[in-house]
Amino acid sequence: MFSIRSPFLTAPVIDRPILVVTHGSPSEPAPQEAAVQALAARLNQLLPDTTVRGATLASEGALDRAVRGLERPIVCPWFMSDGWFVKTHLPKRLKAAGLSDWEATAPMGLMPGVARLMCDRIRLRIATLDWQMAQTTVILAAHGSPSSSKPREATEAAARALAAQGAFKAVRPCYVDEPPAIRDVVSAVQGHAIVVPFFAVRAGHVTGDLPEELEAARFNGPVLDPVGTWPETPALALAAITDLFKPECV
Repeated sequence: MFSIRSPFLTAPVIDRPILVVTHGSPSEPAPQEAAVQALAARLNQLLPDTTVRGATLASEGALDRAVRGLERPIVCPWFMSDGWFVKTHLPKRLKAAGLSDWEATAPMGLMPGVARLMCDRIRLRIATLDWQMAQTTVILAAHGSPSSSKPREATEAAARALAAQGAFKAVRPCYVDEPPAIRDVVSAVQGHAIVVPFFAVRAGHVTGDLPEELEAARFNGPVLDPVGTWPETPALALAAITDLFKPECV
């Protein structure tokens, strides 16, 4: 399974606080707020001497409470792409909450290692089915956007990297909010297929739209949990955080 190849024999010492931020659910904020708090706690287990907090943007007052007392935190955006929320809305909200100085990792979907993590997880799942990688199509089901190219670009980059990691029959990205639609891509697949929800959290698109699309395509194959909810993702975040402290080559 996915692991971090690190020169550290023990947990690295990060002398700055870490803040994990995700979108959340405006209509039902409590479950997503609990989920990001649990994620922050799992990351804190890898960095026991570091302050690690989590917050959603949707839960009223959550971000304000999370940033209180933090100095120059490292912000870990739990999003799949570097679109409007990460580039514009998140910095605006951080400033409004009282932060003036912070450093951010790449969003989760663009963190180095995400393709290897997906490949490892898929390989383990299809092994339980006695499928061969070369006979298996990976359906990378993602959000997409009718107004921005960033979500598509991140998904396509992940699809290319995943295809390079493993000898799959094919890796097919598809979307909830733009073509190609999930149902169309799934319906066209011949042979074994596994669905990987390329989402940061388990929310409405994963619990509602995705099952509807798969039902419309009459898909009854394996569907993994959303990538951002996997137990290995705190290690993915740790690698992205420690990368910020690597000296630049000159």
